[in-house]
Amino acid sequence: MTDTVVLLHGIRRTSASMRKFENYLQTQGYITRNVDYPSSRYPIERLAEIIAEEVEDASESNEEGRLHLAGHSMGGLVIRAMLKNYRPSNLGRVVMIGTPNNGSQVADFLKKVPLYKSAYGPAGQQLVTDQSTFAHIFGPVDFELGIIAGTRTIDPVSSLIIGHRNANDGKVTVESTRLVGAADHIAIVANHTFIPSSKIMWAQALSFLRDGKFHR
Repeated sequence: MTDTVVLLHGIRRTSASMRKFENYLQTQGYITRNVDYPSSRYPIERLAEIIAEEVEDASESNEEGRLHLAGHSMGGLVIRAMLKNYRPSNLGRVVMIGTPNNGSQVADFLKKVPLYKSAYGPAGQQLVTDQSTFAHIFGPVDFELGIIAGTRTIDPVSSLIIGHRNANDGKVTVESTRLVGAADHIAIVANHTFIPSSKIMWAQALSFLRDGKFHR
């Protein structure tokens, strides 16, 4: 029985950013669906509706296998919003990679900057640490979830905004990736932008997809 993994990129990225990870999963025997979606055009709840159509199609295309989900950065938030309202009957496990589940201080700093608002759109305004106005779009973690955080920062400006005392990947702190109800959480030496290409991340994600836990 062959399982499917649906991959979601982060904001202002494309499916190309997940392609190496996708190729790796294919070598491990998975069917993949690497989705492009208009990440900076709509708020997260609308993106979740768009993604639900892709996930439903992927689920129906492989009803005998399980359907797993893996999201980088905001892709993980889109998954959370989708699973509140739509859940495939053959849902397997979910992996979030550098996802700002509790927001990003970098987004807090930039949210009112016109260039940021224009480039990142409505969803960019939902990457902040104060989630009080949109927390309702997310449901409880009542699915098997593994979270991978990064600890390598290469951007001195972002590091200054976040603060050197907080372990982070240059955009998101390790603490911000955490969610109550997650089955497992691990931090690896990787940068936010480049973590989709990290072979360490690939191996850890595979471990969770297969066994429901990360390898230590």
